[in-house]
Amino acid sequence: MKLSTPLMYDGNPRQAADQVAALEKAGLDLVWVAEAYGFDSPTLMGYLAAKTETIQIAAGILNVFSRTPSALLQTAAGLDNVSGGRAVLGLGASGPQVIEGFHGMPYERPLGRTREVIEIVRMGLRRERLVHEGKNFTLPLPADQGLGLGKPLKILTQVERESIPIWVAALGDANVAMTAELADGWLPHLFYPEKAQSVWGEALAKGNAKRSADLGPLEISAGGMVAIGEGEDTKALLDFMRPMYALYVGGMGARGKNFYNDLACHYGYEKEAKEIQDLYLDGKKKEAEALVPLEWLEAGNLVGPESYVKERLAAFAESGVTVLSVVPATADPAATISQIKEWVS
Repeated sequence: MKLSTPLMYDGNPRQAADQVAALEKAGLDLVWVAEAYGFDSPTLMGYLAAKTETIQIAAGILNVFSRTPSALLQTAAGLDNVSGGRAVLGLGASGPQVIEGFHGMPYERPLGRTREVIEIVRMGLRRERLVHEGKNFTLPLPADQGLGLGKPLKILTQVERESIPIWVAALGDANVAMTAELADGWLPHLFYPEKAQSVWGEALAKGNAKRSADLGPLEISAGGMVAIGEGEDTKALLDFMRPMYALYVGGMGARGKNFYNDLACHYGYEKEAKEIQDLYLDGKKKEAEALVPLEWLEAGNLVGPESYVKERLAAFAESGVTVLSVVPATADPAATISQIKEWVS
């Protein structure tokens, strides 16, 4: 497995980006840069390109509603150039809270929109003229929908590579099937290795059956916190993950429209999922955090003695993960990356 990490920052992305350079020297292969409704990813990815030399720099993720396909094409091509061919384009539909609440866009046809974005971006990277007629995008705009002055254009500048890896964040069956069919990689969140096959196996098989041989095998990136050590103090670090799990299961969406709550139910935590959501939406966040199943936290992270962490590494590999995403919870993150890198190489 390759090693990746999400760019973690608390109000100061420059400082976090500077730390990535040290992780690169320790063996880090890829860094994911999220944006949600914080700083935009492309600005930080460009900064990382100037601060690093070998790691892949990945959007993790850019949503397909806030930018046109052509703008996403420009971002991917521009980042690939300034990084010397190290760009990875992570895409996703996000959710109604962010898309409708922050961007003011209707959350409509997310899967179809993602599919068309992938098609248009790949067309553009091949420097073909953008001609596309779909349910979500039409290029160029027909005369009856505009001034009639549009014409097919291709990206103006030479591209670094004609193909840039495209990853998709997906959880639902239809989205996962589409990802397995079209994308280079898949980004599942709150991943439980031992339950992945039962939850997503059918959808992955359906998508892979339609997958072009030109794409190669689907890559998968998942993981969690890493802390290697004996004793209760190390295990107690899992509690630091509770707020994040509770946020997604309880607060990242309304009742009946929360993909992460649905995922918890698919994992077999229906009772906990409902209680966590009820408490979280009622403002009782601490109570909600306390109900996150310890079993899920242990399975989704790599926290404990060396032998146990190696067992978790094997479980992630067995589930199909090719890019392990880790967040070192240690005094020396670079040393932790180096140690994990040795084990997975």
